[in-house]
Amino acid sequence: MDQVKQRIAKLNDEFRRVAVDAAFGQATPEQVPGKFCATQGFTALPRADQIAILQKVRLFEDFTEASDPYGEHDFGIVKQKGESFYWKIDYYDKNLEYGSEDPADPEQTTRVMTVMCHYEY
Repeated sequence: MDQVKQRIAKLNDEFRRVAVDAAFGQATPEQVPGKFCATQGFTALPRADQIAILQKVRLFEDFTEASDPYGEHDFGIVKQKGESFYWKIDYYDKNLEYGSEDPADPEQTTRVMTVMCHYEY
């Protein structure tokens, strides 16, 4: 994997952990700017299930060639009570208007992580 992809993967891993911490209402460092989003299906789940799913997202490390073909650690699937839940990180400019020109540069990139039920993908 080249250095740029390694940098993006590292930033995504750090952001994913920070975004989940933010979802739990904990203070978040500003090293990797971004936002956490959850779909209506996810937010309709019981709070205990949401917490369990987010903990799995936070700790996720099951990246494979098939699930992470670009080596960016920007997508994953976790299971809870037999159901699949997806998380995805997208890269935007600082104003959230366009895609980021350089996802390896946190100074010009805002990451947005979305957690959703499998049927919402």
